[in-house]
Amino acid sequence: MSVSAPIIAQRALSIDPAHPGLSGLDPVLARVYAARGIDNPEQLGRRLQELLPDSQMKGVPAAVERLLRALEQQQKILIVGDFDCDGATSTAVALLGLRMLGAADVDYLVPNRFEYGYGLSPEIVEVAAQRAPDLVITVDNGISSIEGVDRANALGIDVLVTDHHLAGAELPAACAIVNPNQPGCEFIAKSTCGVGVIFYVLIALRRALHAQGRFGAQAPNLADLLDLVALGTVADVVPLERNNRALVWQGLQRIRAGKARPGLLALIEVSGRRRDRIVASDLGYAIAPRLNAAGRLEDMSIGIECLLEENYDRALSMARDLDELNRERRGIEQEMQQQALDLLGQLSLKDEHRLPFGLCLYDEHWHQGVIGILASRIKERVYRPVIAFAPGDEGEIKGSARSINGFHIRDGLDAVAAKHPGLLKKFGGHAMAAGLTIAADDLTAFSEAFDDEVRRQLDADDLTQRILTDGELPEASFSMELAEALRHAGPWGHQFPEPLFEGRFHLLQQRIVGQRHLKLVVMPEGGTLALDAIAFNVDTQVWPDDGVQKVRLVYRLDVNEFRGQRTLQLMVDWLGADPV
Repeated sequence: MSVSAPIIAQRALSIDPAHPGLSGLDPVLARVYAARGIDNPEQLGRRLQELLPDSQMKGVPAAVERLLRALEQQQKILIVGDFDCDGATSTAVALLGLRMLGAADVDYLVPNRFEYGYGLSPEIVEVAAQRAPDLVITVDNGISSIEGVDRANALGIDVLVTDHHLAGAELPAACAIVNPNQPGCEFIAKSTCGVGVIFYVLIALRRALHAQGRFGAQAPNLADLLDLVALGTVADVVPLERNNRALVWQGLQRIRAGKARPGLLALIEVSGRRRDRIVASDLGYAIAPRLNAAGRLEDMSIGIECLLEENYDRALSMARDLDELNRERRGIEQEMQQQALDLLGQLSLKDEHRLPFGLCLYDEHWHQGVIGILASRIKERVYRPVIAFAPGDEGEIKGSARSINGFHIRDGLDAVAAKHPGLLKKFGGHAMAAGLTIAADDLTAFSEAFDDEVRRQLDADDLTQRILTDGELPEASFSMELAEALRHAGPWGHQFPEPLFEGRFHLLQQRIVGQRHLKLVVMPEGGTLALDAIAFNVDTQVWPDDGVQKVRLVYRLDVNEFRGQRTLQLMVDWLGADPV
């Protein structure tokens, strides 16, 4: 729960739910689409033919020209990736795609976050140089690697940057840069993530090779990589605007049909999900964390190898190792979260006016690989921008930041850096998430500067969470049919949110399951139907509460499958006691 109760309001309707294009749909689904500006299911953008053309993406022609030369001369290509799920899928897509298109000598290198940190640093270039590549391709990184690209150039290694992070004032001196967020790029789908960018480069390369007659009658089908593109896109929590929805939908269709990489199918199995019923939220909440666990605790190469593996049994063994790493990650996270809450207790968590607007937390025992998740959990609790720091090397500490609506965290860090030169050693990121490095001795100064910048942009009202829902449901709408229709009406994701409803219920039963999950049986106010519900990761100092007879819930309709039985279940996003 956040410091203060959220404001719950219904989404405004962008169009009339009675629009002719929505006729024939369940009235609830029609209302859901209307609130998201969809007046016809055809606007969901699920077909590959509707993808934006790669010709709009700046840097693609130069990238294709350099790649054609690499293939013609059978040059040695090295992919340098990132250690999160987008980076892992980007690396796998680049490697598999280039091999499909004729690259004979292509390999990858992912910096270990604990030894080299993020991106194409000069140090990682030295490691890469030991493999004597002719061309380095960065995926999901590189736009801020000024020094790293300079070092590669000095060593006679060309660098092709493919990235999606925001560019700084200076661009690297690469032979080509493909990034929808670089200055002058007219590609309107700015939310395309790293795996989507490299997929677009491969599409353009395939077309150029086809024009040269390289493939004969049967050209490689790059759509076979869309399962990985979908996973990386959902995992990076980029907005699911129309172009991204097409990529994700197509990937989901391939997964459901069993036409996914063996490693991805193995990860689905160990997560306990059904492949034929997979949806975008499963990728984000069940598959991505298991893949990310490798990069957080050990080396993302473990996850990449799982995605590249052709043999299912070997892939399953790797997936089980990743599942075990994820269990370890959860244990570390829970311990760190309790320590963070203890720190918040010193600031008086119950008194929101004593908390900084921009909150910085540090503990010398925290794990670098888990501070991003920690920052996210604390942000959800106190609803304000949060940066969690862990020890780095040689007197430095590394931070992972998570933000709220209204505060662009990367731009906020840029503003702090401009006002306090030398305070930030390096930083980068997006509107909602960023990473940074500062000197340990500067933590107090940075914390004050960060809080000042957040206060400059936000006021106290901005720190009250607002939850937008699709309104209340009549009792007749609590059905398996509607739950199934909503489940497959997406894909849902960031800025194209899954349908969320709210209502008041009588609380019939409540108990804790699985340590921190609240299992409920509720009945709609004025109704007669008893419904199962579950709220994950509740505050066990608050729930269960035998004194509560009525609750207000914000929830999603879902279908629970247990021992072959399928039942309707409410997935609770927020709950609060409702006065009788």
